[in-house]
Amino acid sequence: MAPIRRITLFKVPDEAHQDVILDQYKKLGQDASKDGKPYILSLSATKTKDDPRRKGFTLCAISVFASLDDMNYYDSECAAHQALKVVVGGKAEDVMTVFMEIVADGE
Repeated sequence: MAPIRRITLFKVPDEAHQDVILDQYKKLGQDASKDGKPYILSLSATKTKDDPRRKGFTLCAISVFASLDDMNYYDSECAAHQALKVVVGGKAEDVMTVFMEIVADGE
């Protein structure tokens, strides 16, 4: 199976809340583990540029997992991701996530 790329967009109008969420993403990158080992291949999160096409989405996170099983672990069992969800709760007006297999990495 090909690696999985996951893109999550957040609508967080309050800039102070954006900073708190980005700090939590840094912590997530340090703390996320499966069977005692890091399992997220790549993780980045940043503010989006102010542009009408963003439709209110102010933060973007991109994660890469070796497999769909790893992404499912992230969603349901990863303590670091659960901590992120707690921080995001009440701060984000909306969240959208998409994921896909990476068949040709032409970033």
